[in-house]
Amino acid sequence: MIVTVTLNAALDVAYDVAGVSWESDSEVSRVRYRAGGRGVAVARVLHKFGHDVVAAGLAGGAAGEMIREDLARSGIPGAFTHIAGESRRVLAITDTARGGRTARFREPGPYVTTEELGRFAADYRRLLADAAAVVLCGSLPAGLPPEIYGSLASWASEAGVPVILSAGGRALWHGAARRPGLVIPDAVSPGAAGPVPGAAGPEAGAGGLPLPGAGADAVLLGLGAAAVAIPADRGVRAVTAAGQWSAWLVSGEAPGSQGALVAGLVPGLLLGWSWPDRLRHALAVAVAADESGEVDLAVYESLLDAVRVEQAAGLTSP
Repeated sequence: MIVTVTLNAALDVAYDVAGVSWESDSEVSRVRYRAGGRGVAVARVLHKFGHDVVAAGLAGGAAGEMIREDLARSGIPGAFTHIAGESRRVLAITDTARGGRTARFREPGPYVTTEELGRFAADYRRLLADAAAVVLCGSLPAGLPPEIYGSLASWASEAGVPVILSAGGRALWHGAARRPGLVIPDAVSPGAAGPVPGAAGPEAGAGGLPLPGAGADAVLLGLGAAAVAIPADRGVRAVTAAGQWSAWLVSGEAPGSQGALVAGLVPGLLLGWSWPDRLRHALAVAVAADESGEVDLAVYESLLDAVRVEQAAGLTSP
């Protein structure tokens, strides 16, 4: 089975409102609740394509219960460790009278205690016994150190389980140093940067962290990642020690979900697909999926032949 880990899971709440007003009450015409967070989206995509997947992570409070219930309704096995804090909500308000414009409001994540982290670690290590791969995804809630992805990757490696890491900031660099099979970085915020061995010079961000397009791929490979896939506005670029490949859609459509892009790269890692086949599948999935990871399979099938993949020689340098 494939284990997805979402340490900062969310309950996605969607409101439809016909004419949002900041001066008076606005009537909500439709309300929807769904389990969210990047790792949950990854699990949803993998489940849609028939993979055996378990969604793990941290969840607490009424929002945490609703996350578990939504996954159960979707047929996705959940293994979330209970915490005392309330899982965050992400509220999306769509103004149906103004062309469907949407504003999103993200609550801060809960505080996670050392005792809760210890219980999660024990649950996680039990899951590794039957895991074919682990996907570590997304932001961290308060109380968790940035080194946590490094620890989770190390335990998976010790168990012989390949790791896919999708994160940003200091958590990304700590995880990449533990030799994951694939790293998919977030867009890097210089304010979240931390020191990275070997990264320096005018193209580096705060604390020596390279900015996107300024050699971050080579630094991640140097830290220990076997491969790096970097999302772009209109496609994705993959870099390994053997070379790099870029994929894009002829129509210029952009991926709708980074979680779906991550999920699309998982089968190729496990089954040893060529990089063109990995990127073709992943990009078609990412464009055919919404942010929650719900995939339109008919759209996916129609996009496969429209993905173009080009190989380039060499690596970028930090």
